[in-house]
Amino acid sequence: MVTLKGSQIYLRALEPEDLEFIYKVENDERVWEVSATQTPYSKFLIKQYLENAHQDIYEAKQLRLAICIQGSDKVVGLIDLYDFNPTHRRVGVGILILEDAERRKGYGKEALKLIMQYGKTHLHLHQVYATIAEENKISQDLFTGQGFQFIGQRRDWNLVNGKFQHENFYQHIYVH
Repeated sequence: MVTLKGSQIYLRALEPEDLEFIYKVENDERVWEVSATQTPYSKFLIKQYLENAHQDIYEAKQLRLAICIQGSDKVVGLIDLYDFNPTHRRVGVGILILEDAERRKGYGKEALKLIMQYGKTHLHLHQVYATIAEENKISQDLFTGQGFQFIGQRRDWNLVNGKFQHENFYQHIYVH
């Protein structure tokens, strides 16, 4: 049995009823720089995405889970595994807590711990990596606090609001 439950939150697969939340995330210009999005998404396209969200990570090479508060069905964020490479046993990870009022409560930290354990025990990963904007000190602290190490920087990597920003690369290698 896969247990993706912590003390404050749990992770679950996306459901059709997540349409409004995903629509809000994908059309929030504040987070477009993180997802490399340039245009809004329609509810129709998001509905199609949700209909195919059941694909296995080995088939889709990605997995998106909802971050929900324990004792309720309230979705506060998303955690993504992306660019899954089973041959080299690695995957990228990204976390988003959408609303400012829900941030800095430990939800992202707990979600990262749960997905890291899932990656080790169920996907048999060797490593997990994250790319984080140089300006995003909160995310850098979150990942380094969970054992990720700063590996390097891609200079002038992302163009955000007409200005190039550096992107930092973090990596966690599991001890086997």
